[in-house]
Amino acid sequence: MKFYVLTLFPDMIQNGFQTSITGRAAEKGVLSLETVNIRDYSVNKHNRVDDYPYGGGAGMVMQAEPVCRAYESVAAKLPVRPRVLYMSPQGKVFDQKMAEELAAEEELIFLCGHYEGIDERVLEEIVTDEISIGDYVLTGGELPALVIMDAVSRLLDGVLHNEESAKFDSFHDNLLEYPQYSRPEVWRGKQVPPILLSGHHANVEKWRREQSLIRTRERRPDLLETAGLTKEDKKFLAKLEEL
Repeated sequence: MKFYVLTLFPDMIQNGFQTSITGRAAEKGVLSLETVNIRDYSVNKHNRVDDYPYGGGAGMVMQAEPVCRAYESVAAKLPVRPRVLYMSPQGKVFDQKMAEELAAEEELIFLCGHYEGIDERVLEEIVTDEISIGDYVLTGGELPALVIMDAVSRLLDGVLHNEESAKFDSFHDNLLEYPQYSRPEVWRGKQVPPILLSGHHANVEKWRREQSLIRTRERRPDLLETAGLTKEDKKFLAKLEEL
């Protein structure tokens, strides 16, 4: 997977990407990242990329031409038109299903805005997907881009040390993950659930599935509407409703 990020702050993207799992995957050649500084494509001698908005209003707007030229510098190198993801609170809210969809791509371009946004004309010209990571406003698109790259990366072969990790993470089957425990067996008077010490793998998996159902029902009941529930899951949830 090759990521391209059009940004005013390439160091922010590079520093975030080069740590932890994504950094190790990049060292192995499973992932690659290229940042493009939009200021390098400014059309004035002061390298400005923003100007006052037509119609008045507070703040500044990123101009269309530098953004478009930055995009074209990447698109010219690719065999097909890539998906361009614009980080925007007005976009579709990012979720695990979207991460799985994006993981099937070979290249992704992220466009990170700043100030009061980007000239709408260039968005209409180059953007294929507007994506939000939640209903709040951030200073720029760099943090959302890093979030999405992280979520997509862990779904790719060779990124995680334990390939089973992604399979059983939160939102597998659209359910929240079961509780996790490690040593010591007793910590400050709290004991690990005995079932996890039994060595009976089938019972452990049954307990974990039930805990996922309980946790999802308590914390994110909306997810149950689209979860991949089995007959046993539905029976278990029905019993919970009777309690």
